[in-house]
Amino acid sequence: MDKNKRPLALITGSAHRLGFLFARTLAEQGYAILLHYNNSRDEAEIAAVKLRLLDVPVFLAQADLTDPNAISGLLSVVDTFSHPLHVLVNSAALMHPADAQTLSVFDWDATLNLNLRAPFLLAQGAYQRMSDVGGGLIVNITDIGAQKAWSKFPDYTVSKAGLESLTKILARSFAPKVRVNAIAPGLALPADDFPAKEWNRLLNRLPIPRPAKETELASALKFLLENEYIIGQTITVDGGYSLL
Repeated sequence: MDKNKRPLALITGSAHRLGFLFARTLAEQGYAILLHYNNSRDEAEIAAVKLRLLDVPVFLAQADLTDPNAISGLLSVVDTFSHPLHVLVNSAALMHPADAQTLSVFDWDATLNLNLRAPFLLAQGAYQRMSDVGGGLIVNITDIGAQKAWSKFPDYTVSKAGLESLTKILARSFAPKVRVNAIAPGLALPADDFPAKEWNRLLNRLPIPRPAKETELASALKFLLENEYIIGQTITVDGGYSLL
């Protein structure tokens, strides 16, 4: 395939952790990659170097996705490439550890704007572009927290539950041209500052008492890429966490 004509995949929050994992998965499938980041420029540049070793075009774009104007700017960047947009992975996310009694309206708005409004606005823009080139796939990265009542993270839990609902709404609205699905990981790649003792405690509660392997999360995305008859579904990859 002509490297200048490869389909493009835009992955938000893809400088590290799950976002980078899904970007690498798409690069391995031959997609040109647009790595989005907000503050993690150094990590994004390192990620780009790693992905270019897979012999695919890799681009970088900075945007604060809590700002609708920045989202419009990111979509305008997509239009500058010769690669048609075929895949959008909404992976960027934010959470604030606070209970419902103390969570500030500022933090509430910031989380909902990034975790829920941004995927909606990006999906709107992606639909317009994908429809023009014959279709595409949107994958929202949710969380098993969407199915739980995590009292210490009310903003995050509500935003991910909303994202799962949005996935179904967009799937009905965008079919048949653009398919919309979601992936809900469980315990996979902890943040660097996540306490090791708490991580191990959570793992030991699982029916399958270990974190998800990167290949297991990647295979969920590949499944959605390959099966064109699935829409509006959330693929849960959590080792049984949602059963607890």
